[in-house]
Amino acid sequence: MDKKRQIAIFTTASLPWMTGTAVNPLFRAAYLAKDGERIVTLVIPWLSLEDQKLVYPNNITFSSPAEQETYVHHWVDERTGFKSDFSVLFYPGKFSLDKRSILAVGDISERIPDEKADIAILEEPEHLTWYHHGKRWKIKFQLVVGIVHTNYLEYVRREKNGRMKAFLLKYINNWVVSIYCHKVIRLSAATQEYPKSIICNVHGVNPKFLEIGKKKLEQQQNGIQAFTKGAYYIGKMVWSKGYKELLDLLRDHQKELTGLEVDLYGTGEDSDQVQETAKRLELAVRVHPGRDHADLLFHDYKVFLNPSTTDVVCTTTAEALAMGKIVVCANHPSNEFFKQFPNCRTYDNGDGFVKLTRHALAEEPAQLTDAQRHELSWEAATERFLRVTELDQEFTRKLSKSPTKNFMSASLGLSSSMEGASAYVHHVASGFEATRRIFGAIPKSLQPDEEQCKELGLPMPAGHAYLAIEESKSSGVKG
Repeated sequence: MDKKRQIAIFTTASLPWMTGTAVNPLFRAAYLAKDGERIVTLVIPWLSLEDQKLVYPNNITFSSPAEQETYVHHWVDERTGFKSDFSVLFYPGKFSLDKRSILAVGDISERIPDEKADIAILEEPEHLTWYHHGKRWKIKFQLVVGIVHTNYLEYVRREKNGRMKAFLLKYINNWVVSIYCHKVIRLSAATQEYPKSIICNVHGVNPKFLEIGKKKLEQQQNGIQAFTKGAYYIGKMVWSKGYKELLDLLRDHQKELTGLEVDLYGTGEDSDQVQETAKRLELAVRVHPGRDHADLLFHDYKVFLNPSTTDVVCTTTAEALAMGKIVVCANHPSNEFFKQFPNCRTYDNGDGFVKLTRHALAEEPAQLTDAQRHELSWEAATERFLRVTELDQEFTRKLSKSPTKNFMSASLGLSSSMEGASAYVHHVASGFEATRRIFGAIPKSLQPDEEQCKELGLPMPAGHAYLAIEESKSSGVKG
């Protein structure tokens, strides 16, 4: 029997934070492990209680990694309908308020022992390696695959001095991704371009949306009106997530869209402003708090309006299509994958938006075929992933697979190559607190603190261990 490949999936977020980089890598782990041909480990961030309160919804917190691991497995098993067979490891993380993101603390590649370091999948490779200081991923692992989830440049361009920030970020991203990844998958052409990258949507939809779609199909086939509500949009309520574009379109075309009613569902920093803007329109635009897209409330809507252009591949668009709805969205690279489905309608301008929206509300959605439903599934996404990464084929490694004690032992062997020199520069720069701070790292994130080490059962960093011994001595003297 051939030796099983060992796959470690590193990502930048975890449930119960319902963000794409928490949900999609979780499904990837479950489906890669499903057939039992691979040993899969999902490596996710562990947050202190204070950070959990900032990040996780509905006051959900965990007192131990084991408790959160149970939550994660239960969530995915409930949605896939099978018992998942992957393990979970945690790395120390901290929440960055200004970036609204979790950043890794210390060398997270160490969570996988050298003898088990075979394949690493880096979900958001730029995010995971901006401040990486430790073993070089390409040396430790036989194959490193980066999956680019986020259009960071588009978000940064919307900030103050956005063009300059985007220019710098583009080169930093290219730098770290080329240093640390053998292969790069871009979910769509809406992401930053990377040398030798592959464009392929390797994400699927939560199976429960396909189940909803099957029920709607049965209603259609039995002559029952499957969709009794009109148009809606759901997404995190921040302007950059499509709300500005949608409300601008509705404002500019109120006369042509007379009688249109739209429901917006979301929660976020810009909720109050979105509500105020909606009230100023002559159209009936109702704003509601965020809900789970699979909620019964959404089943009967017929048209999903999504003008967002900041997404890479919009999860809610895929979910709406899986439920059998018509989707009206922008003609944009992020929507290229969805154009193969008859219920996806793309527009180029405001007039096109009006025309498609009116037609969508006046007609019934096309009935999805079995092949079309499969294409939206995680089974198909996993097939695409295995095809483009060639994971199931023998990977010939150019470098020797010896245990890496530290960065220097690996980098010395690469000193003649430009890439090795570039990697060494990044390693040195990321080792200084001042340099890290300049580029936006969280203060004192070079090594995990004492609390994180205790919670995760990690060895205490040398400096912390010395301080702990001194404190112990001091308390002993006082006693």
